[in-house]
Amino acid sequence: MKYTNEELELLNEIENSNIKSVPFDNEHLKEIAKDTLDYLNEKKQISINIKRSDLDYIKQRAKDIGISYQSIIQSLVHNYSNNKLKLEL
Repeated sequence: MKYTNEELELLNEIENSNIKSVPFDNEHLKEIAKDTLDYLNEKKQISINIKRSDLDYIKQRAKDIGISYQSIIQSLVHNYSNNKLKLEL
């Protein structure tokens, strides 16, 4: 296994018991976690071309269910990106 210079330095410090303590910054970790969650939940507006008949069908199904058609499309994309939906061509 090949190590990076940083990994080699860390291994050397551990083996020579030269481990240095660093202060724990809980607020910084909370900020990083919040930024990560914000990024993961951020929505990006896109433009796509789909067949009018497909869109009409999705809109009708959305109306029947009582949700927006964008929610259906978003759910389909989300489930596909999380391997909960298989694409058949």
